[in-house]
Amino acid sequence: MDEFLAEQIAYYQARAGEYDEWWLRRGRYALPSDLERAWFEDVAEAEAALRSFAPTGWVLELACGTGLWTQHLVGYADHVTAVDASPEVIELNRERLGGAPVDHVVADVFEWQPPAASYDVAVFTYWLSHVPDNRLDAFWSNVRTALRPGGRVFLVDSSPYPPDSAPPTGGRPQRRELNDGRTFTISKRYWTGPELEADLRRRGWDATARVTTNQMILVATASA
Repeated sequence: MDEFLAEQIAYYQARAGEYDEWWLRRGRYALPSDLERAWFEDVAEAEAALRSFAPTGWVLELACGTGLWTQHLVGYADHVTAVDASPEVIELNRERLGGAPVDHVVADVFEWQPPAASYDVAVFTYWLSHVPDNRLDAFWSNVRTALRPGGRVFLVDSSPYPPDSAPPTGGRPQRRELNDGRTFTISKRYWTGPELEADLRRRGWDATARVTTNQMILVATASA
């Protein structure tokens, strides 16, 4: 593993206990009331998109985090495998699920080799934007390996132009700060819907991508 990705993993390990503050818009992630309302409307829209997608069968969740989306997957899937490089977030994931039958795997998503043709669905939320460009080929190859024929993908990620922040700067390394002041450098690429669709179609996926009504979340689906 290169030092850059090692630092990204270290960041999410250190951030485990405060990650949900961002999702719930608490503390330093709080928004003005109008933007907070827009955020949670878009969260509800993304969750509705997952319900419409219906992630049934055997589901693989990559970079599962604290379980904000795992908790929805268990209501549809016959089996969920949740993979994350951080033992800290895996433990929070387990706590959130309250004993739901999920196979948790602590592993670097870039290094973990999925069992071939074992899953009907792959899900990853706020993860693809952290995959460096030079890792995309290998990442999508692993996703394809994991899926059975006709397998599907559901992903959620950062909108390219959220109204609560300045316009992004593409896929450059990004500096992130924790509540305690520590800083880390991570990879962050803001995909537009058309860019993501074109990239996936070039890789042989049938893909659709869109931003939510208030422009705060990117939602995409793909099939092999």
